Amino acid sequence: MFVKILIVDDEILIRKVIKEYCILENYEVVEAENGIDAIEKIKHDNIDLIVLDVMMPKLDGLSAFKEIKKIKNIPTIVLSARSEEFDKLTGFELGIDDYVTKPFSPKELMARIKAVLKRSKNIEDSYIYEDLKIDTLGRVVTIDNKEVKLTPKEYELLNYFIENKGIALSREQLLTKVWGYNFFGDDRTVDTHIKMLRNNLGKYRNLIVTVRGVGYKYNEEKRRSNDNFLCCRVR
Repeated sequence: MFVKILIVDDEILIRKVIKEYCILENYEVVEAENGIDAIEKIKHDNIDLIVLDVMMPKLDGLSAFKEIKKIKNIPTIVLSARSEEFDKLTGFELGIDDYVTKPFSPKELMARIKAVLKRSKNIEDSYIYEDLKIDTLGRVVTIDNKEVKLTPKEYELLNYFIENKGIALSREQLLTKVWGYNFFGDDRTVDTHIKMLRNNLGKYRNLIVTVRGVGYKYNEEKRRSNDNFLCCRVR
């Protein structure tokens, strides 16, 4: 699963710091400098979580949150330099998911983001198939307890395949879901990334099956069948 986070704060430095930590977690980032800008971003992008400052010009964070809720229900963590109980209670009454007081630890904010995402999306902590393991919150893939270095798009492809196990997915579907509606590319982009992903998966490359005339499918049974065939050949 790939995650897109909207960071809304009028302070460029704070947006920069949060963005850097989000990128380290392989999250995609969209930025807005005030509440009005945030509302426009929400209208035109698929946002999974909002980190929203309270004190901003043009439109403050809580007012922006009220307007955003009329458009979409998006998990939101509010940031504020004020720690008054009134602000927190107002935010929670409006329906925010968490509240962080400035100054804050970026690492703590990342932990809160992961927790909110897990609650809102019912994300499983991990996927395990034999010696292939995926930490879905940390976005870490290991084979035989050794980390596999995947690009963000390779990880998103793998995760999308796993979310749709056994389902034949067209190249168009993969382009739309992994690269997004605004991506200007062609089928070769998908083929190239799947080739690289298969190479990185090594002995588990056969989990991603080519479906002639359609596209690709993640198929655990296919690998088991291949393993059984090899066992028979060895005997």
